[in-house]
Amino acid sequence: MKRFIRRNPTIVLGAIILAVVVIAALLAPWITNDPILLVPNDRLLPPGPKYWLGTDHLGRDIYARVVHGARISLLVGVSVAALSVIIGLAIGLAAGYWRRLDAVVMRFMDGLMSIPAILLAIALVSLNKASVGIVIAAITIPEVPRVVRLVRSVVLTVREMPYIEAAVSGGSRGRKIILRHILPSTMAPLIVQATYIAASAILIEAGLSFLGAGVPPEIPTWGNMIASSRLFVARAPWTVFAPGTALAVVILAVNLVGDGLRDLLDVRLARRL
Repeated sequence: MKRFIRRNPTIVLGAIILAVVVIAALLAPWITNDPILLVPNDRLLPPGPKYWLGTDHLGRDIYARVVHGARISLLVGVSVAALSVIIGLAIGLAAGYWRRLDAVVMRFMDGLMSIPAILLAIALVSLNKASVGIVIAAITIPEVPRVVRLVRSVVLTVREMPYIEAAVSGGSRGRKIILRHILPSTMAPLIVQATYIAASAILIEAGLSFLGAGVPPEIPTWGNMIASSRLFVARAPWTVFAPGTALAVVILAVNLVGDGLRDLLDVRLARRL
């Protein structure tokens, strides 16, 4: 264990931060006050014994709102990463192995990549009621093509290997070759890519909430906390500093885990290090 920590300090540091955030988010109803409770007499109070991170312009406990906001950010990040990897993996395997599908699928993926997530979310929100599901769908759609291109590149490389040609010559079916020989080769890059997608999704969700095109305002998120408190930043900077710091720390932790996994799973890079 000590040897692993010395060789992979970024993974350990990022994992510890994420573990603390996840535990706090899961225990939010028991370790915090009501995040939407209004106390007008306690407006814009600085951090103190009663309110650890102070209060906002409506008298709401910022500590409670930051902890509850972690739930939305983690839900969006994990959901977008999982959906993007599952959908992109299936499409990428098919496009990379069967050449007839390659041209059609990849041109469609190029079209999806040209759609900005923020504009897509605004369009979806204008057609439907703002919700967490709409935000997840809006962020997932532009992320899928990136996973498809990654998986396709791996498949194109692996399918030219001698053992794949031997399996084809032996009469193995395409489905069996994909599941047994090609799919395991995509796991390492997909794990790393999933961490980057999760960090990007958390950041985009915060941006959408800041613009008012994300989660409904009554649900505490880091993005709408910053948006609602930006007018009071000169008088009460803690109202913006607390959610902004939480967002930056979580993004940093996810990226640390992703960088560490890349170094750990890349055999050539690991030998150089």
